[in-house]
Amino acid sequence: MRGQSIELGEIPNEKGSQKMDYQDIIYTKEAGVATITFNRPDNRNTISPEMTQNIHKALEDAAKDDEVRVLVITGAGRVFNTGGNVRAMVEQYDQQDEKWKDQLGNEIPLTTLVHRFEKPVIAAINGVAAASGLDLALACDIRIASDRARFAQVFIRRGRIPPSGGTYFLPRLVGIDKACLLIWTGDMIDAKEAERIGLVTMVVPHEDLESATRDLAEKLAKGPPLAIKNAKRALYGGMGIDLESALEHIDPLLRELRETEDYKEGARAFVEKRQPIFKGR
Repeated sequence: MRGQSIELGEIPNEKGSQKMDYQDIIYTKEAGVATITFNRPDNRNTISPEMTQNIHKALEDAAKDDEVRVLVITGAGRVFNTGGNVRAMVEQYDQQDEKWKDQLGNEIPLTTLVHRFEKPVIAAINGVAAASGLDLALACDIRIASDRARFAQVFIRRGRIPPSGGTYFLPRLVGIDKACLLIWTGDMIDAKEAERIGLVTMVVPHEDLESATRDLAEKLAKGPPLAIKNAKRALYGGMGIDLESALEHIDPLLRELRETEDYKEGARAFVEKRQPIFKGR
């Protein structure tokens, strides 16, 4: 799972742990890593309006905080996230007027906000990820799953299709045929099968999930944040285009990095045979 260890120096000006109170989520920041934890374990971490609003706030805070270099998303209890509360949605849908129904599709999905996030995003999948909860995991850059995790695109069982990115992310991760199978059947798969088909990046023993996620997050947090951000832009921007177009796309990203202190620090550290200290400048 871990492969070769690469040391990347230290995080400058590191602050102590911070925890902010938000309804239905736990939001913490420590050692360059921000963590959003879905915190409705008694309701299978279904997405409430309050949770949605506070995830928006946490994402905005993590994006603006230069000391945050990596974002981790996970769930409290035995479930990662199972999407919206279907019973509550049906009740609201039946009670509201046509104008309200038209507004259902007008909000920016959380998956879009996570996918647009410029820093690395790791999903630590501690249990069941289903429906829009699975879409949220798919929107992350890397998915580390507990061996107890399970996955399902259950929308078809409600006469629906994935509304928040499942039809976009799944084919790119597992191929069109497996995406069709998962979406058309709504079948649940276990962590081992999810890893085999490429839906998750790696699977670890349940008791090791937190430490494995933390190790990777801190490793990335010690890297050069500007280079990692531009690498993320290059990776996603290069999908679906030819090599020549991809090289044209990364050229301004490379030129931008050459003007940074981190670029020069990386070269100096190599020559001086020491670990670099990247400051994000």
